[in-house]
Amino acid sequence: MATTSAPEDAYTATPFLPAGRPSLAALRRAAAGCRGCPLHRNATQTVFGQGSAHARVMLVGEQPGDQEDRQGEPFVGPAGRLLGKALEEAGLDPADAYVTNAVKHFKFTWAETRKRRIHKPPTLREMSACGPWLAAELTVVAPELVVVLGATAGKALLGSSFRVGEVRGTVLEREIHGRPERLVPTVHPSSVLRADDREHAYQGLVADLRVAAQALS
Repeated sequence: MATTSAPEDAYTATPFLPAGRPSLAALRRAAAGCRGCPLHRNATQTVFGQGSAHARVMLVGEQPGDQEDRQGEPFVGPAGRLLGKALEEAGLDPADAYVTNAVKHFKFTWAETRKRRIHKPPTLREMSACGPWLAAELTVVAPELVVVLGATAGKALLGSSFRVGEVRGTVLEREIHGRPERLVPTVHPSSVLRADDREHAYQGLVADLRVAAQALS
């Protein structure tokens, strides 16, 4: 397996994936050494997905946040806690979900005081480079449904023309990385935390997740 960073004209995680049909544990170990794009240089660590290999639903977000980068697990910060609450309220068991991100390293810029790291959205090029990890997770987990959390995850899975406001709360059927998938797009929980009317935004997220729960019933 390659051990050096990918050249800038060939960003891709592909050389770092294990051969054959690896388990989630094998993928997680391999992803820890991924150098497929420059994001690994400043991040604390790779943040791979978490959950059962037999989960019925896969939740795909954008990228790790500050707390996720420090702890090495996805959705452990404020947005993750809000997502867990919304899942339960919508009738989805968080224990029966596999959670991951389209990009596995935290991309950020420093605040002026250099005491706080500010989230910076990944580019389409970076999302594409990380795509092989998400494709591998989809192959292993083979979920019945994918919940797409926010615009960045939507672009990574459905292309650059994706607009979350146009399709949120609907069940889509698409071929993703060579697999037929059912998907329910919704907003990223972090957008709920930033909303002026947080309760209204939260109820909108719960309503979308109820569509996902109904699709699984």
